[in-house]
Amino acid sequence: MEILVTGAAGFIGFHLSRRLLELGHRVVGIDNLNPYYDVTLKQARLAILSPFEEFRFLEMDLADRKAMEELFSSNRFDRVVNLAAQAGVRYSITDPHAYVESNMVGFLHVLEGCRHSKVPLLLYASSSSVYGLNTKMPFSVHHNVDHPISLYAASKKSNELMAHSYSHLYGLATIGLRFFTVYGPWGRPDMALFLFTKAILEGRPIKVFNHGRMKRDFTYIDDIVEGVVRVLGLIPTGDPAWSGDSPDPGSSPSAYRVFNIGNNNPVELMDFIGALEKKLGREALKEFLPMQPGDVPATYADIDDLFSAVGFRPATGIEEGIGGFVDWYLEYYSCK
Repeated sequence: MEILVTGAAGFIGFHLSRRLLELGHRVVGIDNLNPYYDVTLKQARLAILSPFEEFRFLEMDLADRKAMEELFSSNRFDRVVNLAAQAGVRYSITDPHAYVESNMVGFLHVLEGCRHSKVPLLLYASSSSVYGLNTKMPFSVHHNVDHPISLYAASKKSNELMAHSYSHLYGLATIGLRFFTVYGPWGRPDMALFLFTKAILEGRPIKVFNHGRMKRDFTYIDDIVEGVVRVLGLIPTGDPAWSGDSPDPGSSPSAYRVFNIGNNNPVELMDFIGALEKKLGREALKEFLPMQPGDVPATYADIDDLFSAVGFRPATGIEEGIGGFVDWYLEYYSCK
């Protein structure tokens, strides 16, 4: 297939693009290479993708309407995977405009491109952050998610609403994937595992928020990619049993679905840090701090719908996953 991957120089976009290329697909990757984090890391990811003959990279911004219109008018994509976004819950507190431009205006341009060029399926990244103030666990796609606590989360919920409207109005098949705390090799420098590893190796204290009383459904990157690849083979159809009298948030009478992709096994933050200390052979200096604005104390994914649809459950444990990240980190940064 000819597949467009937005955010191809990003953490998940890079891994997915490489997997798709290894499977024999043609990939057009776009990315604006913004400086939210180290651009050289993004360029290093692209350097791994560039030798593939079936990979074509275009540096462009989703928010550039004219460029996006030209992209879709000059290509015929069998699938579009939208992974480009302004990431980060905490950064959305300080620069909210970046999230509206990229995550909402940019996503509209993706929807319009898919609509006018009749793309058979749009797959897009949502986030576990949409669960917001929800406390009923595990988080299910059938739960109402109307109480986000960060603009990042609100922008991801908005993506789901926008996608549903296009599925309803134009018959565009859309699937949103709510990712749960993705980690692994080539990960983002603003994520906890990267920050912790760097600080421990440099002998600096790590910041442990909510005094360590946090749980996360840490999901290894290989599991995320496997889930995405499987879902790419699924074209959603409307649920004939859906009722407006008792609307199910997780399905629709239109060609629209959302799925959680998480490890279905929340891990205490202190246990996560302990596994990292064991792998590095060093004890972390810990600075215990209160909860950060926009953060939630726990995440836990119900993945029954994902398993029913594509027969896959993420299952990589934190010891294996952290080991994979640390091995990459030490090699990439030539640490001893």
